[in-house]
Amino acid sequence: PKGVLEQAPQFFVVVSRVDSEEQSARYQQALVKNFPNVSVIDLTQILRSVETVLNKVSFVIRFMALFSILTGLVVLISSVVLSKFQRVKESVLLRTLGAQRSQILWINALEYFLLGTLATFTGIGLSIAGSWAFARFILDIPFTPNLWPAVAVFFSITLLTVLIGMLNSREVVSKPPLEVLRQEI
Repeated sequence: PKGVLEQAPQFFVVVSRVDSEEQSARYQQALVKNFPNVSVIDLTQILRSVETVLNKVSFVIRFMALFSILTGLVVLISSVVLSKFQRVKESVLLRTLGAQRSQILWINALEYFLLGTLATFTGIGLSIAGSWAFARFILDIPFTPNLWPAVAVFFSITLLTVLIGMLNSREVVSKPPLEVLRQEI
């Protein structure tokens, strides 16, 4: 209704932009000198503070992501090394049945490729789902994923898994079947 808020204290907000900090300081001094009841708030300082905080948060998130990736690589390498004995037994069985060294290497490469592909798809899928949920429910903004980093991660992690597996498989296929069978007894 009219007549209720007209007598209440009021304030007005004006935003201005200047090119340099020196001009900003002169402008603020002149404004306060001519209008003593005007409060001047320098948004540049506020934006710097917000930027500093966001940079620190971004660093922590990147560090945690790197730490998670390194932890995943350690788990991958340890699981490949721990399964080496089983691979030696499989290699002996296949060579006893007449498989050649190249066939065993192809079987191992395919197995590691499938392992890397499954692990990478799972990781990328969970990260995209988590990012979507965070954007949708926490930030309340639309989510548009950038797929190029996901594709790069997919190929690099899959290739890394195959390389680690094949480096581990060199020793597996080089042991003679008779030597492995003697160790079993």
